[in-house]
Amino acid sequence: MARAQWLAREGYAVLAFDFQAHGESPGPFITFGRRESLDASAAVHWLRTRLPGERIGAIGASLGGAAALLGPSPLDVEALVLEAVYSDIETAVSNRLALHLGGAARALAPLLIGSARLIIGEDPAALRPAETIARVRAPVLVAGGAEDRHTTPAEIRAMAGAAGATGSRLWLVPGTAHVDLHAAATDDYMTIVGGFLRRHVRGE
Repeated sequence: MARAQWLAREGYAVLAFDFQAHGESPGPFITFGRRESLDASAAVHWLRTRLPGERIGAIGASLGGAAALLGPSPLDVEALVLEAVYSDIETAVSNRLALHLGGAARALAPLLIGSARLIIGEDPAALRPAETIARVRAPVLVAGGAEDRHTTPAEIRAMAGAAGATGSRLWLVPGTAHVDLHAAATDDYMTIVGGFLRRHVRGE
């Protein structure tokens, strides 16, 4: 909410919505960004219809960022901010197993991923944001916490390195983990993310 309020104070119109199986939206389970990407595309399409000719920026954190990358085509925006977005499902599952159960639990990752495929009906090979980020035509700001153990700095650097659009950049936030970066580093967030949006959405 605080992030949306800040954007509104900056003069942006803000659209926040629930993905399927989140908040008040129905759905049996999350799909790590795969089906959620259809929701993200629908939201952008709605904005294009309601505000023709306006430039659009999107901020996606964690699953929201994956949803911006895993659709059939790149999200139709002029600027994209990705916060703490996993690089591939195998690494994401391994990191979380190690964090909660210890490093030896990483060996369970293939079993869990195989089970997830049966449950959600999605191919793990399609859950690799570090590969699909290269399709994004808009400048991308890839951000993450320097102390994040869910989505590690190595993953964030890999994501930034794969972003092909001119104007893309990397921001590793010192002293932060897998958290709301706006809340954790408010002043720097407003400077860095705010500047990125002003440059690529407003053209300042």
